Amino acid sequence: MTTKKTNLARPVAAGIAAMLLAGCAVGPDYARPQLNLPEQYTPAPPASKKADGVPLARLSPELDVPAQWWQAFRSEPLNALVTQSLAGNPTIEAADAALRAAQENEAADRAAFWPSVALGYAPTRQRVASAVASPVSSNASLYTLHTAQVTVSYTPNVFGATRRQMEGAEAATELQRFQSLAAKLTLSSNVVTAAITEASLRAQQRATLTIIAGQKEVLQAYRKQLTLGQVAPAEVDAQEAALAATEATLPPLDRQLAQQRNLLATLAGRFPSQGVEARFDLDALQLPTELPLTLPSRLVEHRPDVRAAEAQLKSASAAIGVAVAARLPNVTLGVNSYGSSAYRLADLFKSSSLFWTVAASVTQPIFDGGALKHHEAAARASFDQAAAQYRATVLAAFQDVANTLEAIDADTRALQAAVKAERTASQSLARTQAQVRLGDASALSLRIAQQAQQQALLNLVQARALRLTDAAALFQALGGGWWNAPQPAIVSSSSISPASP
Repeated sequence: MTTKKTNLARPVAAGIAAMLLAGCAVGPDYARPQLNLPEQYTPAPPASKKADGVPLARLSPELDVPAQWWQAFRSEPLNALVTQSLAGNPTIEAADAALRAAQENEAADRAAFWPSVALGYAPTRQRVASAVASPVSSNASLYTLHTAQVTVSYTPNVFGATRRQMEGAEAATELQRFQSLAAKLTLSSNVVTAAITEASLRAQQRATLTIIAGQKEVLQAYRKQLTLGQVAPAEVDAQEAALAATEATLPPLDRQLAQQRNLLATLAGRFPSQGVEARFDLDALQLPTELPLTLPSRLVEHRPDVRAAEAQLKSASAAIGVAVAARLPNVTLGVNSYGSSAYRLADLFKSSSLFWTVAASVTQPIFDGGALKHHEAAARASFDQAAAQYRATVLAAFQDVANTLEAIDADTRALQAAVKAERTASQSLARTQAQVRLGDASALSLRIAQQAQQQALLNLVQARALRLTDAAALFQALGGGWWNAPQPAIVSSSSISPASP
């Protein structure tokens, strides 16, 4: 009878041991939430049509976003400045350092799959009172004790708490990786936008100087006519006032241009006093003939902010498993101590000096005032929060792309109107100036024509710059092409960690 019980107990014990060693991961296994993604970004396709003098960039779903997307503007100074900024900006250095820290923390957390082993040596010199019995066999009151021991402990992944903690660490690394990519995308976009803005300001300066030169010519003609008695002094005064008003617009442009140069230096990781070598002109920046348009189904894979939000969702999912495992028995196995203790160093490793202790413990929480239960409920609520934030990030990503597409479409139509308005205003001004020289037009007509031409020139410059800016915004909204760049290896010890269920 005893033999049968023993034979039955062995398979049961083996099964329990296998369960303890293999374990199962409690809590939900992460799965990306189902998203009913639309088939297009905007309700209707773009309405812009190609016009004379205004090239229309084609949106191509087959064209992928290049990793160095800023090269699409065909400006070597811009390429060099973006590269310099990515290498020297402290924000990128901080993001990369945060990624390295997350990678090291992940590698450190993988140690939980292995037993911990500690080696210790403790020599002590002690004197006991003579009136008290001596603890040594020689009955000496002054003695030295040498103790060397090895301590081994191991917490098996019974219910998958270690695995879920590891999933959280991996999600933290993934989060930092995509935050680093987002920081680089933001920086490169800011550099491109700042360069386009500088080019726009320079073009506005040149346009203003051209207008001032034309107004000065008219003023000189008026002064000659005044000496001949062909115009009244009031007309000369009005032209001088118009010239002064136009000249007053130059200092604000100078200030904005100087501040833009300071911004470019700062983005490149330099002090404003150091500046940057590159100078940007609007004519040197070319609008890409083709712009990529990622399919909506791929946007959630390409946007760094969406991937970062998903990493937070993964971490929240793993936290549920950790909270559930905390309510289950905690098993610890190990050799609490194995070592030797002797009064003389020479006797430290003799068989008579050896000692060892083997122990195991199982702890089951019984009553904690509901703390563990509420911790689990909080973890599930945090997961719901992360899921909602993930969906909100996806919606914001689609909104960014839709807004950019609408802006590019509107920019094209605005540029078409600006080109036509500038051409018409320049022709009108030329005719009015000719009529003034012949005495067939009033000074008021001339000032109106000058103001119209001045505003048309500035509108044209701003329309060209805005079109370039929104093209850069489209590259950013689509994710910046990081998936096409060689990715550095992520530090991880997964290749040497034991397989966990």
